Amino acid sequence: MASIYDFSATTIDGKEQSLSAYRGKTLLIVNVASKCGFTPQYEGLEKLYRDDRERGLVVLGFPCDQFGHQEPGDADEIKNFCSLNYDVTFPMFAKIEVNGANTHPLYKLLKKEAKGLLGSEAIKWNFTKFLVDKSGKVVRRYAPTDAPASIGKDIEAML
Repeated sequence: MASIYDFSATTIDGKEQSLSAYRGKTLLIVNVASKCGFTPQYEGLEKLYRDDRERGLVVLGFPCDQFGHQEPGDADEIKNFCSLNYDVTFPMFAKIEVNGANTHPLYKLLKKEAKGLLGSEAIKWNFTKFLVDKSGKVVRRYAPTDAPASIGKDIEAML
């Protein structure tokens, strides 16, 4: 069976990044968008990252434009938006698809391992979050409405 460490993704700067680089870390993987009602969650995600990165938390942001065309920009626009508006320092990746025929392989695994409501694998909207433990096991899926601060206790238990 595949592990998240078997995948790689393109960073927002265009470099291929193996997810094995995050082995031994607790991961919070999020599909993000710049023009969404949930976009202010960038602030909470950044706070989680800054508060717990020294203890092994890494937040990984994956921009996605599949929901209401809410991530229309290119990599530079997304990077600038995140930096200027939310001072994002956690790793950001190039825009991907999380549903459909072109779903990124990482998201195929995440959705299979942590299903949504009523067993659905589909991502319903931006800012769906996946918590992954230090061994690479997908532990839990969180809805877009789950604020980053509300996930803190689950992250704390894994650090």
